[in-house]
Amino acid sequence: MRYMPITNEERKQMLSSIGVDHIDDLFAPIPKEIFLKENIDLPNAKSEIELKKHFENLALKNKGSNMTSFLGGGNYKHYIPSVVDQMLIRSEFYTAYTPYQPEISQGTLQTIFEFQSMVAELYGMEISNASMYDGATAAAEAVLMASKINKKRKKVVLASTMNPQYIETIKTYTHFIVDEIEIMDFDEKTGKIKESELAKIDENTICVLYQYPNFFGIIEDVDKISTKIKSVKALNIPVITESISLGILKTPGEIDADIAVGEGQSLGMPLHFGGPGAGIFTAKMKYVRKMPGRLVGKTEDKNKNTSFVLTLAAREQHIKREKATSNICSNQGLMITAAAIYLSTMGKQGMKEVALMNLNRAEYLKNKLQKETSVKIAFSGHTFNEFTIELPINADNFIKEMAKKDILAGISVSKYFKNMENKLIVATTEMLSYAEIENFVKATKEITGGAK
Repeated sequence: MRYMPITNEERKQMLSSIGVDHIDDLFAPIPKEIFLKENIDLPNAKSEIELKKHFENLALKNKGSNMTSFLGGGNYKHYIPSVVDQMLIRSEFYTAYTPYQPEISQGTLQTIFEFQSMVAELYGMEISNASMYDGATAAAEAVLMASKINKKRKKVVLASTMNPQYIETIKTYTHFIVDEIEIMDFDEKTGKIKESELAKIDENTICVLYQYPNFFGIIEDVDKISTKIKSVKALNIPVITESISLGILKTPGEIDADIAVGEGQSLGMPLHFGGPGAGIFTAKMKYVRKMPGRLVGKTEDKNKNTSFVLTLAAREQHIKREKATSNICSNQGLMITAAAIYLSTMGKQGMKEVALMNLNRAEYLKNKLQKETSVKIAFSGHTFNEFTIELPINADNFIKEMAKKDILAGISVSKYFKNMENKLIVATTEMLSYAEIENFVKATKEITGGAK
């Protein structure tokens, strides 16, 4: 709707109709002592042309979009096919909201259904819901769901190699629900969970959450972890923060996951300064009635036409609060539409090809750094598109120096882990050319004092 300014006379008529003389009278209930006494120092008004130029000049101060990015840590810069944005700007997609009335929401419902179907296939799981807010909330909701399934058990076990933000979100969500959260430590040589730490998984364990590839970029021994979880009949909950990796890695279904969660940002969504993303939530069919969020199903109407409906929506808006599986209200509709378009565009072969491109670039950068610089690879475990390096200098200082060369070098591990001031997490995707990777190596040589 266009902005329509009003005249002073129209303003008087509006105020008169509600029985006041001045706009200030509308704020009469607010104590006068908290009102601002002095005038706000605002610049003079500008025309539309002037204002546009002003913001363009401000935008030029932000160098990030012109820098080569090696950032990861749960959000990754992948190529988004043009068809994704072109489909999203169609009004029936970008205005879509909650499908309260299925008879006029068939497009929205079908989009959700297709998203669920493709995510279930990507994760190798039986069912998927219509998404959580993001990967972290999906992980927290998985713990809440598991606590309802294994009611008599008291403990949740988390891998220390999960994204630290996910761990904090889980702790916040479950503070008054779960009696104990135990953390499995990692091996400083391999970057994986120590095998001895699996002893923390016992008959009192509700569920176990672990990430692969983990926060350091290492691929955990998922079969070994899963076997231990199953031996004590706890719930097996892998977390996937880089969904592209499932183009070549074992799916959660292949390691007999009970619930599998993750982040869908890699599937056709730009970085958006860190969000929004789309939380992915999948499970075995036998747990469907404990699943949070909503589930869309395909059926037929009375005329035998294919139609889509909410087959499961155990949210506070639909049932009594105490019976709700979750209070999450959004299905991240626009984000999951992007993911559905991306997945249908890429297909199985496309997902595999992109995953291999990511893997090959990471391996190329690792080899170049080891051969040509004084940098070491911090952990010996296998990686996908992200890995941790050990620098001869402080990682924060290295990041600052690389930024001067228009390179976003990575994530300093010391932000989350103690005594790791010289470790840096570096990510590569198909968006990086081999020339840009070579430039990273060259810049690293210059900053760290040359070759090995």
